[in-house]
Amino acid sequence: MSKKTTVVGFMIALLLLTACSTGKPAATKPSDAGGTATAAPLKDVTLKIGLPGGYDITSKKIITNFQSKYPNIKLEIEETPWADFVTKIVTRIAGNNPPDLWLQENAVVLGYGKRGVAENLEPYIKRDLKTDDYVSALTSAKLDGKIYGIPHGINPGALAFNKQIFKDNNIPFPTDDWTYNDMIETAKKLTKDTNGDGKADIYGFQTGNNITLGWLPWMRAFGGSSLDSTLSKANFTDPKSIQGLTAWSDTINKLKISPTREAANTGKFFENGKVAMTFFQYATQVSLNKNKPDLDWDTVKMPIGMDGKRFVPMVVNQWILYSKSKPEVKEAAWTFLKYYLSDEGQELLSESGTSLPVKKTALAELEKSTTKPLNKKAYTKGIEEAGGTLDENASWNEWRAAAGPILNDIMDGKRTPEEGAKEIQQKVQQVLDDNK
Repeated sequence: MSKKTTVVGFMIALLLLTACSTGKPAATKPSDAGGTATAAPLKDVTLKIGLPGGYDITSKKIITNFQSKYPNIKLEIEETPWADFVTKIVTRIAGNNPPDLWLQENAVVLGYGKRGVAENLEPYIKRDLKTDDYVSALTSAKLDGKIYGIPHGINPGALAFNKQIFKDNNIPFPTDDWTYNDMIETAKKLTKDTNGDGKADIYGFQTGNNITLGWLPWMRAFGGSSLDSTLSKANFTDPKSIQGLTAWSDTINKLKISPTREAANTGKFFENGKVAMTFFQYATQVSLNKNKPDLDWDTVKMPIGMDGKRFVPMVVNQWILYSKSKPEVKEAAWTFLKYYLSDEGQELLSESGTSLPVKKTALAELEKSTTKPLNKKAYTKGIEEAGGTLDENASWNEWRAAAGPILNDIMDGKRTPEEGAKEIQQKVQQVLDDNK
């Protein structure tokens, strides 16, 4: 045996011995192209996490439990009111000093992905997760084949109803088989002028004025949408979309089964027992149960649309991993996200009541909960059957801002849906074209 062969053999043996003694794999950054990734060794590292909304939005137990399990990952937590965070994060990104990990709305995350701010998490997911264990919202932050966020939680809509108002009027409760027509006709029966002043003081329905619980579900109920399937063309002037906007505004201006937008902004009608039904996001139950623990209410699935299809609007806030963080920090951040998606993390998320988990086992456990609303399947089975996001793309905030004032005018009866839809179409399409 040559001297050269002996040296090479010794070096190989030494490398093998070192690998066995450490028990740690070699550090390999997940491939941005989506290839195989190997976990980097967990080192002592500091991970900065931004929490817009603080512990009202993110369970403190998740943070503290993670820290106890991974003492080598030192967490620096930044609690900030949501509005302040949204304003300041843009400046911090420009200055290359944002947190390593934070959460924002899905559409914002897609915009960050397009700009190269958010890390592509698809290789990490492929490496470490079994996607069949999760609902489809796990990969809702997808753009051009890349995944730029991990769900902080799902906040879907359902039809909430005041059981006492239904009982007082001897009208059967809503069911999961209800259509929009069923809802409208029942709302007519439940709208009452109880003091004889010529104005309703109990309304059958409260109409939402935002995209999540307002105009988009009504457009979808008639087979319309705000954008086409490519999310690159405005679709407001489609006859089906206009039908939806008309039915939405008619609840206030023609049928008068709903309080006006102005009144609803301050009235807290459902909370105060003045509205029989409304579209209701899951997270709202936290404040409702706290402020009105004796209110007798429950939920059913969003009604079936005029086109025979159900649409369940979902807001998905996403955890973002900053693309310019150091490799070891990225691996620490992914370790946190894996814990967040674990059975323990998802159970703690369920306990907080602020969002639905994305892991199927956690959703199944949540359905057994006895807190109001008792029928949590309205949400869990609703998203399973017909959950959909809100026509989100990288310019979502911009085109919504362009459409908003005109939609308010339609809701207030200042413009017809046909007139408003034409102007919205032009403004939204201009935003989409400018952001190609």
